[in-house]
Amino acid sequence: MAFDTLVCPSCGSSIRDYKNPLPTVDIIIEIDGGIVLIERGHDPKGWALPGGFVDYGETLEAAAIREAFEETSLSISGLRLLGCYSDPSRDKRRHTISTVYVAKGEGVLQAGDDAATARVFSKDALPSGLCFDHDRIIKEYLQSNTPA
Repeated sequence: MAFDTLVCPSCGSSIRDYKNPLPTVDIIIEIDGGIVLIERGHDPKGWALPGGFVDYGETLEAAAIREAFEETSLSISGLRLLGCYSDPSRDKRRHTISTVYVAKGEGVLQAGDDAATARVFSKDALPSGLCFDHDRIIKEYLQSNTPA
């Protein structure tokens, strides 16, 4: 088990700080015959699925709904699980485990929060070299042949 040893500033005792993967969600939002990607405003920069970290006390589904709205201004419905992605190298910043959902989007697309830009891409004109493992996720989504 991986951990660092910290020292308590009050008493000087050693404390184990366990290194656990962080839970995240990503959402494939289907709208207007395509899917929504965001251009990230922070490192790593590039195109990605909308998503982010799950807050303490929040369900995965609630995190997906929140992150979709924060980054795209879209409401989502018909949330369904695509899969979980846990390769320790999927995010160069830290080890994350992403639960990926597919949903229908409604509303007016507008970038917000961490997204510098948000855009609908047709499934046959997606950019390559997406951030994280999102190329793999989208490939598996397209192969699943289960559009909403």
